[in-house]
Amino acid sequence: MNTDSAGGRSGEGTLSPSASIDGVAVQDAVDRALRTSTGRIDTDELADLEALLRGHIASLLPAAEAVTDRLWRGSLAWYTRRARLDGIRRQAEQGLGDGPLAAHIQVTALAHDCQWLLAEHRESR
Repeated sequence: MNTDSAGGRSGEGTLSPSASIDGVAVQDAVDRALRTSTGRIDTDELADLEALLRGHIASLLPAAEAVTDRLWRGSLAWYTRRARLDGIRRQAEQGLGDGPLAAHIQVTALAHDCQWLLAEHRESR
């Protein structure tokens, strides 16, 4: 994904899926992101992880939305999933924020979102 110097994305608000989903690569990115809390915060590494995680979210989100669209619209299950997916989409569009702590929090949130989407993807296959 393209990022500008402020940590935002060009084409803000658009997440585009990739051709296939590599669960191992997604899990590796999640593991790397969650390990960033164990040492010195490297903002360059966080920026790279953010872009990687947003790419994985873009790949995983359409399939999760398709599963949600098959549910009865208005049911508790539909509403709960729809709210979760909308939250993930908004989180992925946030950017890193200002400072290393904000960047760390954003990457951690994206990692948890990827983890949830990956679990949903594996469950729906």
